[in-house]
Amino acid sequence: MTDTQSSTRSPSWYDVLDVDRAASADQVRAAWRASIADLEPGSRRFASLNAAAEVLLDPRRRAAYDATLTETETETETETEPPVSPVSPVEEGRLAPPLVEEGTRGPGPETAAPAGRGVPTWLLAVGGLVLVALLAGCAWAWQSTSGETEEEATRAAQAAAERAIVPVLSYGFETLEEDQARAQGYLTSDYREDYDQLFAVISDNAPQTQTTVDAEVVASGIVRSGVDRVDVLVFVDRPTTNKLTPEPETYKDQVTVTMQKVGDEWLVDNLVTSPAQG
Repeated sequence: MTDTQSSTRSPSWYDVLDVDRAASADQVRAAWRASIADLEPGSRRFASLNAAAEVLLDPRRRAAYDATLTETETETETETEPPVSPVSPVEEGRLAPPLVEEGTRGPGPETAAPAGRGVPTWLLAVGGLVLVALLAGCAWAWQSTSGETEEEATRAAQAAAERAIVPVLSYGFETLEEDQARAQGYLTSDYREDYDQLFAVISDNAPQTQTTVDAEVVASGIVRSGVDRVDVLVFVDRPTTNKLTPEPETYKDQVTVTMQKVGDEWLVDNLVTSPAQG
């Protein structure tokens, strides 16, 4: 990669943690813990380091992320190559050839087929409307038999997110085990692994700093609705005390919570936290 390319490349999660692409999970974890040791939980740097660790400590997510890095590097290296004439969508097989009347692309009048044998445009339009009606009918029938509309499911997910975010983001240095167990009841099995990794760092540091965090929900809104998966934006105040600041200092965060329907329950499947703007 040239100097110009490297200078314009966006920092990767490896750069954030200052580790090599080939770093082992233990090396990533060590770099993560060392980097956040002296940071306040509400700082932007703390959030960035946690986001990097969540990806690089999960083998499946790390492999997918490495693949995107490889694609980006390949695209960067080929930017200066001369453009190649694009292959038409028909040649690639992505689209069927346009429907035309027989004979309009023949070599001459003597080989043209009689006009009027193509499919009329109005017939295609009617067919499209019928297909849309069938799909709409299937969607309505599914919602009717499921007993819950998308709007109702989304509202239930929003309420569940507001209930879950308090125990998930709250902890006290004297009650860490109880706090972790309480939060786990609101998480999917997949996200519980990520949460436990993050909570291990909290457990290492909180007793020394005597940190206590009591999250409070201020407001929430829907980012993406759905029947079995919903993204909810929750605005949270986090009054925090520790050995150096015995009086509560309130951090204001906005948390994008991905809620997953598991059986009859809505559970947290992912969290992305950042400081609230303004």
